[in-house]
Amino acid sequence: MAEVTASMVKELREKTDAPMMECKRALAEAGGDPAKAEEILRVKLGSKASKAAARVTAEGIVAISTAGNGKAAALVEINCETDFVAKNEEFLGFARSVAQLVLEHDPVDVIALSALPLDGGTVDSRRASLVGKIGENLTIRRFVRLIAQGRIAQYVHGGSRIGVLVDVSGGDDALRPRSSPRWSRERCRNFSRMSPCSVSRSSRTTS
Repeated sequence: MAEVTASMVKELREKTDAPMMECKRALAEAGGDPAKAEEILRVKLGSKASKAAARVTAEGIVAISTAGNGKAAALVEINCETDFVAKNEEFLGFARSVAQLVLEHDPVDVIALSALPLDGGTVDSRRASLVGKIGENLTIRRFVRLIAQGRIAQYVHGGSRIGVLVDVSGGDDALRPRSSPRWSRERCRNFSRMSPCSVSRSSRTTS
């Protein structure tokens, strides 16, 4: 059996983003062949993702991506099993990337979003890779993309569990305080607390 060196493990980890011990086991199983080890990891991590798929994802975060001109934004909710993983930087980075893809591509649903390219694969293959690495089920629950008539105001509540996007229209910031970014952000903050069903009485539906 070929010797598995630290440099081989490091190289495989950098290439696959798999946990260090998984890389070492895969190289040992492959007799030191990097290509075979990569295939072994792909199968193992995919198997982990399949086994995790039935587990409940009751925690999670929201992520927002906004166009530079403030005229469009996307909000996505991605769920995991525990609040510990909800603070994981790779999970957070994945959520930000997915929000950016929603903003750029405007997919029709979660299935279409999952098929979009990301990190050399697809959104879903990256999700499955993270499931194998982190050890928890991860799901993209829902998303929304907003095109503003005025400009987008946004707010993410503590812990990234609640997100708000508002289309704000107004005049000159110096003349109309209601058009200022600070005023808009405060309204978003209020909406995150109260979850209003409409912006005015006249737009309120009976349902």
